[in-house]
Amino acid sequence: MAFGECDLTVREYAGEIRELGSRWLDRLLSDAAVERAGGNVVCSPTGLWLALAAISCGALGDTAEELADLLGVAGPEAEPLVTAVARDLAATEALAVATGIWSASPVRAEFRDGLPDIAFGPLGDRAAIDSWVTRATEGMIDRAPGVPNDDALLVLVNALALKARWAQPFDPGLTVDAVFHPRTGDAASVPMMLREVPTADVWTIGAHGGPVHVVELPCAGDHPALIRFAIGPPDMAPAPVMSAAWAPRSIGNPIPESEVVLRLPRFGLRTSLAVHDHLPDLGVALALDRRAAEFGALSADPLYIDRVDQEALLRVDEEGVEATAVTEVSMALMSFTPPSPVLRLTFDRPFGCAVMDASGTVPLFAAYQAAVPGRA
Repeated sequence: MAFGECDLTVREYAGEIRELGSRWLDRLLSDAAVERAGGNVVCSPTGLWLALAAISCGALGDTAEELADLLGVAGPEAEPLVTAVARDLAATEALAVATGIWSASPVRAEFRDGLPDIAFGPLGDRAAIDSWVTRATEGMIDRAPGVPNDDALLVLVNALALKARWAQPFDPGLTVDAVFHPRTGDAASVPMMLREVPTADVWTIGAHGGPVHVVELPCAGDHPALIRFAIGPPDMAPAPVMSAAWAPRSIGNPIPESEVVLRLPRFGLRTSLAVHDHLPDLGVALALDRRAAEFGALSADPLYIDRVDQEALLRVDEEGVEATAVTEVSMALMSFTPPSPVLRLTFDRPFGCAVMDASGTVPLFAAYQAAVPGRA
């Protein structure tokens, strides 16, 4: 399928991915670990969506409904959509998208067949998973982010990796030191890149507290990644700035200036996140519940999501962008076997009754209640 033909699928679910990103960042930016890092964080809403969406294809009942509320898709009928979105994303130049599942539980054939682009393997030595991650991220991350767990029966790992050059690189000769003012702490001098940017690639998004300026820099290629940088007024909270960065370009307001000179620091960020701690705030509870999760379309074993972890990094310099994210979903055995389907019997019409002896073979009394019951 050509890029132009499949792009519609990504656009159909772009809103869900952006909404997931906004809600997740609201939770992330109050995380103690992020606070300790001075407010720095890098994550992949798309990586999290792809990992949870693939797992959600094995969900049933209320668990599927809960995941669908967050992701926009869930249940076995979502399999072709999840596959199509991953393929559409992979049409972005210099972006690699891969998902693998390693399992000690029997995975249903229908689940395997419905997700043909996912690689399946036996769950054993985690070195095999780490090796896969290293290859999938071109060495940018060399191990899966999850905590090794002997109780894990199934592990799903999604990897996104981008190594792209700018369509118009920055001239290293124009990079000079300039002062950067952090959210907290003292200002410091950092290498600041410089280049002119067409005014058509700069716009503003209205936000509470003032407008956010958004700059879009394309990478090289016929269908390149588009890198956006957003900055709001001093002291603006992070959430509206990030929301402006991924808001549709069509809602932006053109700038009145006729020339734009961009100064952008070289930077690199790396973050490891225990995403399962954030999921309840995003509305996901049943999938994490070892007594109530329903993933019967994935495996005959009663499984629940034990952990979700993500490691992500982003590097920006004069030549281009490197970015990668690895999202791991670990599933374990539920603490009890879910009950079989309930048969509900209501004796609200004529019925028979037999009083048997202790052996259960002799009917001591027999009755048939046909009229409206009353007292004898």
